[in-house]
Amino acid sequence: MIKSFDEIISKVKSSSLKTVAVAVAQDEPVLEAVRDAKKNGIANAILVGDKDEIAKVAAGLNMDLADFEVVDIKDPIEAALKAVELVSSKKADILMKGLIDTKNFLKSVLNKEVGLRTGKLMSHVAVFETEAFDRLIFLTDVAFNTFPDLDQKAQIINNAVGVARAIGYEQPKVACVCAVEVVNKNMPNTVDGEALTKMNADGIIPHCTVQGPLSLDIALSEEAAHHKGVQGTVAGNADILLLPNIEAGNIMYKTLTYFTNPKNGGILVGTSAPVVLTSRADSYETKMYSIALAALSCDLQ
Repeated sequence: MIKSFDEIISKVKSSSLKTVAVAVAQDEPVLEAVRDAKKNGIANAILVGDKDEIAKVAAGLNMDLADFEVVDIKDPIEAALKAVELVSSKKADILMKGLIDTKNFLKSVLNKEVGLRTGKLMSHVAVFETEAFDRLIFLTDVAFNTFPDLDQKAQIINNAVGVARAIGYEQPKVACVCAVEVVNKNMPNTVDGEALTKMNADGIIPHCTVQGPLSLDIALSEEAAHHKGVQGTVAGNADILLLPNIEAGNIMYKTLTYFTNPKNGGILVGTSAPVVLTSRADSYETKMYSIALAALSCDLQ
């Protein structure tokens, strides 16, 4: 079982080299990420955006643009559409957000003519490597779906399971995280957790083991699970944490980022190709690790 981003990168190197299309590429952390992704044999990149601005940023990084194809499009909306078109036409394998606001970037992803729609629910999967755990921890959905209903939660689990299986987790353990580990009709997320567990047992959510509701300590700590008398395959050993809504997910993402000094990456899936959709505040290393995650996820789209 893969336990680190170093192992993820090694696995990426053993597969065919993928190409990233960067939408509005004149962004320093993004260019750092694609530079290092290429240097480490993770992926090539096509840089779409204002060529003069890209060159200016690259010069500040001592980055040789001769190693990259640059498509000169000044207008950010047109540049984003072109990057999406490169992916939908199979000239690139992965889409990456550059210096463009998320709203307009996603409009390009959903464009009826060149977009990456599949009919599936799109959701975000974040992966963390921290010193506290002997495995990778997957968080979903921390960035895209706001208050998912039961059916959407099932689809979010399926998307996250696909990413986990691409990395090497054949039967990932999924915890439906709630404030408490008992079903309370006044707490709808606990009711959903019970329903998702049954859907998994009935084969509706395959290729994983789902247990819920579980409080966060029980999901992650065998000692806490034992102390509270909670049994089950997932309790204390969760790989995937299904967070109840975007508020809980986003807060947990940023808590791990700023309190644990982790390695992490995240991608948007449910599209016809993986999309690197990171925060403007994310480091270039996070963006590079996200490219690596996307490269492993290409064949599951």
